Amino acid sequence: MLNEFKKFAIKGNLVDIAVGFVMGAAFKSVVTSFTGGVVSPLIGLIFNSDFKDLKYVVKDGVADEAGKVVGEVAVLYGDFITNVIDFIIVAFVMFMIIKGINKMKKKEEPAPEAPKGPSQEDLLTEIRDLLSKK
Repeated sequence: MLNEFKKFAIKGNLVDIAVGFVMGAAFKSVVTSFTGGVVSPLIGLIFNSDFKDLKYVVKDGVADEAGKVVGEVAVLYGDFITNVIDFIIVAFVMFMIIKGINKMKKKEEPAPEAPKGPSQEDLLTEIRDLLSKK
């Protein structure tokens, strides 16, 4: 099993996966800042509030002495929608990158056909002729 893992790791698949994972994580942070800093405020203009803070309050909370709301139960749909937008952007860009990489890979050329030799009839005729000469 260890030898199989070494072959797999050396083959490059593991390295490709690791590089892709690191790039995806770095790209995710870029997309998150884009949606949080550009997309959310623009969409928030429609709702006249910060888009990430949109929520449906199921149960109102009570303000404590410090002014912090305690006990509130809410569905944070603005944050969810922001994360869905992040996912769609990342998935689309990764799709385009993979599509470009696959296009750049050399298409495997079909193996050339083996040259055709003489048919069975030709070989049998040749054998017959050789035998008849003796």
